[in-house]
Amino acid sequence: MISTEGLNEAKVRISNHLHVTPMLSSQTLNEETGKRVHIKAEHLQKTGAFKIRGAINRVTLAKEAGAKHLLVASSGNHGQAVAYIARTLGLPATIIVPEDAIPTKVNAIHHYGANIIYYGTTSKERIAHAEALENKMNVVIIPPYDDYEIIAGQGTIGLEILSQVQQPSAIVVPIGGGGLIAGIASAVKMINPAIKVIGVEPEEANGTFLSREAGKHVAIQASTSIADGLRSSTPGELTFPIIEKLVDDIVLVSENDIREAFTFYLSRMKQVVEPSGAVTLAALRAGKINHENGDVVLVASGGNVNVRVLEEYIV
Repeated sequence: MISTEGLNEAKVRISNHLHVTPMLSSQTLNEETGKRVHIKAEHLQKTGAFKIRGAINRVTLAKEAGAKHLLVASSGNHGQAVAYIARTLGLPATIIVPEDAIPTKVNAIHHYGANIIYYGTTSKERIAHAEALENKMNVVIIPPYDDYEIIAGQGTIGLEILSQVQQPSAIVVPIGGGGLIAGIASAVKMINPAIKVIGVEPEEANGTFLSREAGKHVAIQASTSIADGLRSSTPGELTFPIIEKLVDDIVLVSENDIREAFTFYLSRMKQVVEPSGAVTLAALRAGKINHENGDVVLVASGGNVNVRVLEEYIV
């Protein structure tokens, strides 16, 4: 589990490199759902996603321990984050991305100066390839989610949420490999165990939902969900026990639910929130979030989209 000390150390370690992202609101959304809704705008974070938090925390410690070259397996956002902070700290980085990676994310990784390797289509394949290259390349692997320092970095979002919204009744979080929700749940439940933490997965990428139902890790086949950042094959070895203990519920959303949420963000709020970040709004608008009366916080986890194919995300 993540300690209070670990969260506070991560907050101090990463604070000079980050934005404190704002809370957004929409009167239309409040009226439509009958709830007071706050959107934690991590899509406005540096590198366009929450991943920079864990990356800064882990890479800073890796450099202090003597790392000379970083290796990452990532669908895009984590790769961007590590590439960014590696350049900032003067370290070379190599990023393994899926063969069907979104070009916008790959271009950003290239812009930050990292080397790029295309390999496979699932997180399991990429992670295995990174492990195979670790000794050959004399690198330090920076995991995308299954690492306590990564989880602690993501958990700083929970600390920020509770400084911005007084006593929310529920915080709704996307689930990929589980680092984001494990971190947020750790922070929130330490401060106020009564706040519900609810995870959201696409129906077509529901590895954590199935694992929770089975009480053990369940691996799914490669997904084609438009929420590309949530296509993890199975939850992490470290993240899953935290999710089991601290997350109150996990709900699923359809591809059409995600498209409708993406379209709402774009057309009504003038925000570009990638499909992976829009799943929380999708769950709320689809009536999947049941909680006591009070404020609801939706984590909009990223905003990196391929603008050339926006029509695929719009209804």
